[in-house]
Amino acid sequence: MLNPGKAVKVTIYLSEGSTHHGVPIYSSILDFLFYRGIAGATVTKGIAGFGADHHMHSSNLIDISDHLPIKIEFIESRETVDAILGKLEEMAGTGLVETQETNIAKAAQTSRARPKVQPEHLKIEGKAQMMRIYLSEEDRWNGKPLYKALVEAMRANDIAGVTVYRGILGYGAHRRIHQDESLFSSHRSSLMLSAIDTAEKLRAFLPMVDQMVEEGLVVFSDVDIIKYAYRAPDAPKEAASPAHDADAE
Repeated sequence: MLNPGKAVKVTIYLSEGSTHHGVPIYSSILDFLFYRGIAGATVTKGIAGFGADHHMHSSNLIDISDHLPIKIEFIESRETVDAILGKLEEMAGTGLVETQETNIAKAAQTSRARPKVQPEHLKIEGKAQMMRIYLSEEDRWNGKPLYKALVEAMRANDIAGVTVYRGILGYGAHRRIHQDESLFSSHRSSLMLSAIDTAEKLRAFLPMVDQMVEEGLVVFSDVDIIKYAYRAPDAPKEAASPAHDADAE
């Protein structure tokens, strides 16, 4: 963390379209600064400007709007800057790197520190049920996508968790092949909703499924919950609760 006193401000000027190993340079540099423990960095995007090639770039010119100027700024100690400056110059390529002596009058502060406690490792196990609902992405309920309505209904009824999966190939009762054709904006993909909770809660929710799903398949399976979690030593011990389906089976 920076302290009040002398420091160095580094400014890196780039073109938005420039890349480093196939990734936008500004993104690569930001990742590098983050994992080198730099206190903080900001990326700003210009709306107009020109650089060494003397070509004008403007957000109003659609054909070159992806080559707008990008600026990355951060402030660090002289020792830290000297240690990474060579790598930054390499990553910036044809961009401009500027360093400027500055003075920190007041250092930024993180949120108020809390006493560190070693969390307790928990392994929660128990019995539950999984409900799978198979339907089509084009199915609707009261004007909205059926799968979204089901997720909202499950959340409103305190179902522990649900995940929606999109199939890439399959067929159903009509024996019509459904294939993921995202390039053609297809909305006929097969979907599966997978939810896990206690048998009592899922069975209590089943009448709503019957009301909302006019055509589809609903399957129940017994599952064993195995969930790993952490809890602070002073936290109250709660009864084991069903986890998301990714933690089960």
